Amino acid sequence: MGSPYIGRLDRTSTAFVLIDIQEAFRPHISSLDEVVANSNRLVKGATILRIPLLVTEQYPKGLGRTLPDIELPEGSEPMPKLSFSCVGCDDFRESLERSKVKSVVVFGIETHVCVLQTVLDLLELGYEVHVVADAVSSRTERNRELAFDRMRQSGAFIVSTEMVLFQLLVRAKSEGFKEISELVKYQ
Repeated sequence: MGSPYIGRLDRTSTAFVLIDIQEAFRPHISSLDEVVANSNRLVKGATILRIPLLVTEQYPKGLGRTLPDIELPEGSEPMPKLSFSCVGCDDFRESLERSKVKSVVVFGIETHVCVLQTVLDLLELGYEVHVVADAVSSRTERNRELAFDRMRQSGAFIVSTEMVLFQLLVRAKSEGFKEISELVKYQ
């Protein structure tokens, strides 16, 4: 019997997805400061490692735009969506297909709604999905934990910001190592 799949990330076949970190959620989300800080580390890491970054906004007309605290790369334009799952957004699905990746790193809010439904849809489409536990949240910790359980049961990997960034680096002499080390230095 072969080894179980271990979910190794590779920078040539991975995309990052930032889901719905928007104005209307600010007063309601547990540990939002940690989510924003780690999301910014991931966004900067994507730039350093040249990994595609897709950003979504759930009904921006009603819920506002992406928090200004999120330091999106210049020229990055969030994709508006109405479906809870990002996969229900044509622009998102087409962008992901064009990137030709096999692994998707997911972070954002809310863990038990848009993140969960996106993860389930991505798994169903055959992607390897890594959910960044310290960069996702919900209004309640209970909903967040239940969402992690559900995603694990379905085959997603639950990871941390540092796990993702260092797994993509592979070794200390890799291109981007110094910059990534600086990103996580004061976590």
